[in-house]
Parts: sequence; C-alpha cells; structure tokens
Amino acid sequence: MTELTLYHCVGARSFRVLWALEELGLDYRLVTMAFPPRLHDKAFFDINPLGTVPALVDGSGVLTESAAICEYLSQVYGGGALSVNNGEADYGQYLNWLSAADATLTFPQTLILRYAYFEPSERRQPQVVEDYTRWFLGRLRGVENALQAGNQYLCQNRFSNADITVGYALMLADFLGLRPQFQPLTEAFWQRLQERAAFVSALDAENRDARSHGLDPLPTPLIRC
Repeated sequence: MTELTLYHCVGARSFRVLWALEELGLDYRLVTMAFPPRLHDKAFFDINPLGTVPALVDGSGVLTESAAICEYLSQVYGGGALSVNNGEADYGQYLNWLSAADATLTFPQTLILRYAYFEPSERRQPQVVEDYTRWFLGRLRGVENALQAGNQYLCQNRFSNADITVGYALMLADFLGLRPQFQPLTEAFWQRLQERAAFVSALDAENRDARSHGLDPLPTPLIRC
C-alpha cells in the first residue's frame, strides 16, 4: 500500500478524515498546518490548488472532500467497515447523511465562524450569526429524529461514516458554544461519539502533531465524560 498523507488543520473538517483513519487502524502521515493554509503555506497550492484542508494524498492521487475521503478509505482500505452498502435498508439515508453533514449542517456554521470570529471587528455581522445559528439548530432536528426508537447511531444502528461526518458538525457546534441547545438524544449521541477510542486517539494525534509544528493544540479538553 502506498503511504497515505493527510494535510490537516487543528479543528478543521479534515478531522473527519483523521478520525476515519484511526477507526480503520490505517498507517498514515499527518501534516498539520496553520489555518488557513492558503495564507500560511503557499507551497500547499502545489498539493491542493484550492488551498483548503483536507487533502489526502494516496500515491499520485489527491482527494479534497472530507466525506468523500472517509468513504474512499472505508471502501479501498477498510473493506467497507465504515460504510453502509447498497442492499442494506439504510443505504439511501447513509448517502443522504454524507451530503447533509456539509451541505446542511456544516455550511451554516462556516458563516457563523466567519462573521463572529474570522472577519475584522468592523466587518462582523451579528445578524448573520444569529440567523445561521437558528438555521443550524433547525436542521439539527434531523439528527434527533434519526436517533428515535433507541437508535445508537444514524444508520443501521451501527457506527459508520455517517456518524463521523455528522459528528464533526456536532464537534464544531460544541466549539461554537451551541451544545447547551442540543436536544437530549443528540447530546447523548455526541457524548457517545467522544467516548470512542478512535475519536480520542485522533484528538491525541492532532494535538501531538500540532505541537511538533509549533502550533496551538485544542485550547481545552473536548471530551466531557
């Protein structure tokens, strides 16, 4: 197998890929960069012309979409261990969650981040932050609904890439201080995800590599057992 190299930033959606690598027990090289890499590492454009993370290099190929990379790793290197496959009852819902994790859940959070934190003070937009916070919390009801009837995970009642991709959206929401507004099943789901050994080891790998590159790790422990 060729070496897998993941280009990553602390707390970015590339964490999904790092988590999947740890779940599958794959060997990989982690390269943690300052955020945003397009400003801090011009050489990175030679790897990913968009200048964004994640970027997974597998031989001569480069993948740049986090949900797609998680599915690629599962199918190519994990024997489908993190996938819900065609013929299973929740296959359609699985595909839907892989898309919804970004298009429906992470998208409004990027606007919250931009207009609450990243823009200079004179360009910040409190109304945008308020509007897209409501958007996110409204869409999050879909997670609560999927966990009804005692379901522990989103599809087939087993852990999959659906949980990784949606789990990152919950992780980001936690960073943004929205966790107190999670509904009960969503809160329990997020707690359950954080207790997974691979989630913990992915956080550890992220923090170790950040320190080795002179970058700040996560500012406070994320896991609240």
